[in-house]
Amino acid sequence: MRILFPAAPGYGLMLPLVPLVWAARAAGHEILIATTAHMAKAAAWAGAPVVDVFPLRDVGEDLVAGPDAPAPGGDDAAGLPEGYWELARAMRPFDLFTLAMTRGTVDAGRDFGADLVVYCSDHQAGKLAAVALGVPALEVGNRVSWSMRDPGVREAARTNPRFGVVPDDSPVVLRLRQELGLGEREPDLLGRIDPRAPSLGGLEHEEADPYDGVPWLPMRYVPYNGGAVLPEWALRRPTRPRICLTLGTVAPLLPGGTDALRLLVDALAALDADVVLADDETDLAALGPLPANLVPAGFVPLSGILRDCALVVHHGGSGTTAAALHYGVPQLLVPSGADNELCARRVTDRGVGLAVAPATADAARITAAAVRLLTEESFRHAAAQVRHEMAAQPSPAELIDRITAGVAA
Repeated sequence: MRILFPAAPGYGLMLPLVPLVWAARAAGHEILIATTAHMAKAAAWAGAPVVDVFPLRDVGEDLVAGPDAPAPGGDDAAGLPEGYWELARAMRPFDLFTLAMTRGTVDAGRDFGADLVVYCSDHQAGKLAAVALGVPALEVGNRVSWSMRDPGVREAARTNPRFGVVPDDSPVVLRLRQELGLGEREPDLLGRIDPRAPSLGGLEHEEADPYDGVPWLPMRYVPYNGGAVLPEWALRRPTRPRICLTLGTVAPLLPGGTDALRLLVDALAALDADVVLADDETDLAALGPLPANLVPAGFVPLSGILRDCALVVHHGGSGTTAAALHYGVPQLLVPSGADNELCARRVTDRGVGLAVAPATADAARITAAAVRLLTEESFRHAAAQVRHEMAAQPSPAELIDRITAGVAA
């Protein structure tokens, strides 16, 4: 069977698909990831064949350029879909991904001869491609902060950009439906996956979606954070608490990212712990003198170091939150935007961590929260409970076997 995996160009948007890609390949299926920009290389490093469905521009760079960036002219503007630069300047990433990537994804799926499309809930290009190709599809929830099966999310997603969902009746989607001749057809969904632990809003067993009867399926979240040659210390048990500090892949690039990191570094410097800074985006020279307990690790995959960590301090990204849950590590979140506040709420409500609001964050508050997480057993106990919940859920391999059997039936 040939399975197309359309993916948006963001680490937190594409990497959650990788364990399903691996499972499909290990089961003997042909696979193809359809993405663009820097995710094309990241997907290839994950061991998959990849097609760049929008080679004309780097959508990530165009978004980061911001509202004051000059529009390209001449050859740089040739072939861009109408409205592309307006969406980039307005920093509306998911509308931009839909506009830029849908046609290329459809073409790739057709050339590949896809029998099945597996796409994430927040990637309209994947959904529209499944409709255009006329093949069955599997929708994957790729976040621990929210799911389309949560009460009110479908409605909230229409007006709240932190959900990162382009509504079905958005001008971009309606225009593409008209141009591609899709009418009002919906994909033939064989299921939707919710990868969250039951106590964090996930499923204990399969249930039908009340909107359309499509089955919601539980699945174990398996973290994939990239690969790297691990430093020697990563495999050794620490002699004192090890804290992982990361701001993910986006926050270090945003205005104020260095200031936020300096605050966290200063707050954790007071602790009797080794602080591993997982960050290869920030110019550490801009931070000034570094404390003696800080280990600048550059890029190191979280799955390579979290096993022996006593605490993870981070920005509230869904992938980082989920990886910490997988390893049963308490978390301290300083949510920075997007759906980060929703992740913080999940973590604090479940008792697996604490959050400090950026508006009130100072070194004293962060230090105090870190001390609580390192010394109060309740957080580690709750994190271990969630880890066991997740381990009991069906694996990505089981889900792929079930879905492909449904296609073949």
